[in-house]
Amino acid sequence: MSDGGPAVERDRREGLLALAAALRPELHRYCARLMGSVIDGEDVVQDTFARAFVALDELCEVPQLRPWLFRIAHNRALDLLRSRAVRAAEPIEAALEIADDSKAGPVETLMRKEAIETAVSRFAELPVNQRSVIILKDVLDEPLAGIATLLGISVDAVKAHLARGRARLRRINAEADPLPNARIASAAVVRYIALFNQHDWDGLRALLADDVRLQQSMHPPRSGAADVGMFFTIYAKSEGLWLRPAWVEGREVIAVFEDRAATKPSHFMWLEWREGRISFIRDYRYVGYVADDAGLVLAREAGSFGRGAGR
Repeated sequence: MSDGGPAVERDRREGLLALAAALRPELHRYCARLMGSVIDGEDVVQDTFARAFVALDELCEVPQLRPWLFRIAHNRALDLLRSRAVRAAEPIEAALEIADDSKAGPVETLMRKEAIETAVSRFAELPVNQRSVIILKDVLDEPLAGIATLLGISVDAVKAHLARGRARLRRINAEADPLPNARIASAAVVRYIALFNQHDWDGLRALLADDVRLQQSMHPPRSGAADVGMFFTIYAKSEGLWLRPAWVEGREVIAVFEDRAATKPSHFMWLEWREGRISFIRDYRYVGYVADDAGLVLAREAGSFGRGAGR
């Protein structure tokens, strides 16, 4: 434990909080691709900051926060991947010809563009080391030396993983199916959306199970119908919001638009149901970056979703 006193501890925590706001989107871009899921990626990001707050109390000196947080996130993601028995390993080959950081030519630029545009879920088909290197280099534009330090391998090994991973990712993209066709929304989600778009907050509260739970990134969890019911009070203060059913990573979700004329949702939420009542709400309102890479597909409209739907 640091003996710098309460003021020093407070400054450390405030510094981490300030950096969190700036780094969360970038950390999520890494973790989502590493996990192959924008939803799992945000879980890792949340866990990363929770672990960082605990570890910060034990540090005698404030670390370089950016690489420190990335290491925590990387290690946590690997732990989860190992626990799911989906980690693939391959021997490291001799370093291949990878352009120096300062000399990215047209081919190098094209490869980086392809990685950025690749669907998040496809990264899960790469071995973990290749996956990490490609995300760090081609998506986040990290220098080779920094990647080597983070992963605990040599720069030559980084180059080898990068060359092999790029080749494999190109094959994956060539063989991948296009985005799935939109599916019809479930009756339960259609009902929820209709009530929300009609601003029937009491009707929504009536759908909550007594032991319902609410989770929102960067906010303490809520539990119980009375506490979670405040969730709708907060949304009631936002004018112009419009909900539509959608799908993300095979999961039925609810897309939230800032107004009905918006071309893309600002975020999404998903619900779990038990015996016709809502037992869990996961809301991504405060971390809109999760929707940026989500590959969200709007559901086919089987009916109207609230007032003015016939226009």
